[in-house]
Amino acid sequence: MNTASVVEAALTWTGARFEPGIRIAIDRTGRIEAVGGADLEPTVRLPRFALVPGLVDAHSHAFQRGMRGHREGFVTGSENFWSWRQAMYGLVESLDPAAFRGQCARAFSEMRDAGITTVGEFHYLHHAPGTEDSSYDGLLLEAASEVGIRLVVLQSYYRTGGIHQPLQPAQRRFHVESTIEYWDRFDQLAERLDPATQTLGVAPHSIRAASLDDIASLHAESVRRGLPFHMHVEEQRAEIEDSVHAFGEPPMALLLRALPSMEGVVAVHCTHTRPEDLSAFIGAGGAVCLCPLTEANLGDGLPDLASIMGVIDRLSLGTDSNARIAMIEEMRWLEYGQRLRQERRGVLSDETGSVARPLLSIATDSGARALGVETGTIEAGYWADLTALDLDSPELADCDPDTLLDAWVFGCDNRTIAATCVGGAWRRSSRRANT
Repeated sequence: MNTASVVEAALTWTGARFEPGIRIAIDRTGRIEAVGGADLEPTVRLPRFALVPGLVDAHSHAFQRGMRGHREGFVTGSENFWSWRQAMYGLVESLDPAAFRGQCARAFSEMRDAGITTVGEFHYLHHAPGTEDSSYDGLLLEAASEVGIRLVVLQSYYRTGGIHQPLQPAQRRFHVESTIEYWDRFDQLAERLDPATQTLGVAPHSIRAASLDDIASLHAESVRRGLPFHMHVEEQRAEIEDSVHAFGEPPMALLLRALPSMEGVVAVHCTHTRPEDLSAFIGAGGAVCLCPLTEANLGDGLPDLASIMGVIDRLSLGTDSNARIAMIEEMRWLEYGQRLRQERRGVLSDETGSVARPLLSIATDSGARALGVETGTIEAGYWADLTALDLDSPELADCDPDTLLDAWVFGCDNRTIAATCVGGAWRRSSRRANT
């Protein structure tokens, strides 16, 4: 064995329940070597902590952390996604290299404090002002390395400012001229990755920013390379109206015709996707990433998930605009949003009637699959990415192993996160660093 450490917490999530006496052997590469019992001698003891798999944020725009506190006053009462987007473009135009890197590092640090160990960064702010140098791609890698978060760069393809529309001035910083140029820059970025913690995926921004031919071309190459493929789909009604006007069909229907398979395709939002299209997409192998806090903040709406309740393992979660970074709240509001829409409780419950278990799986294992990373579960061969819950938190008082998960999912916030581990390297929550 190549063991670097053996971790034993008071309780460890096994996939079905919290159990005591579980010991996790982590090898020198940062992977879980074994999960077992008495034959493994602990070197790290966490007597008042409970371990769950590290949470996975499948969709983030880290730089948008800089919007926090802005555009939350509504003098006219008519603010919407599109007016927010224009304000966000103002942020884009203000970000020099130091400011961009700083916003990313702050967002990633908050993610660690929220129990997030892996982030899928849907990255489209590539260029310094007045250039097409892709220099901000490297700054993103640096910020993630500084914080120690596992990073999947979902490298965005952004060519047009709307369907058949030129780019707006701020969007020039997102621009990629062609799929050929995209793959050249993709390969250059791949050479700069830390292989232990950083990988790549493919992300045409949306049908507003990429033609159907380019989307199909990018998808074909992503399949050949075995890469995840993410795309914004039907977040706003106006996007659907523009698509119907230009092509006669909404975006999801176009994708179903344009791509030969949906395996590996993750559609982000699907707020206004027709149930029949969503069912066909999932049936063809697709998956959906939802971002409840951002979708609420921007007034997007609530997706209709009734048609896919039998395959909720195809769902993942993201923090998107990072106005609030709290994966536990994303989990909770995924269920609560559907309760409000369907006017019943337990919408996302599994065969045992539990809601908390599938929510945790969505926020860990499903997110990891959406990003193509070997994490999200505490099993041998996977990366040793862990989140430690503080059993002494007042919010968890009087909980036993059978009630702990429900209490955490439905009654807690980031204050219960004591530490996170990425590839065997631990980081205490910044709230506890000096205690």
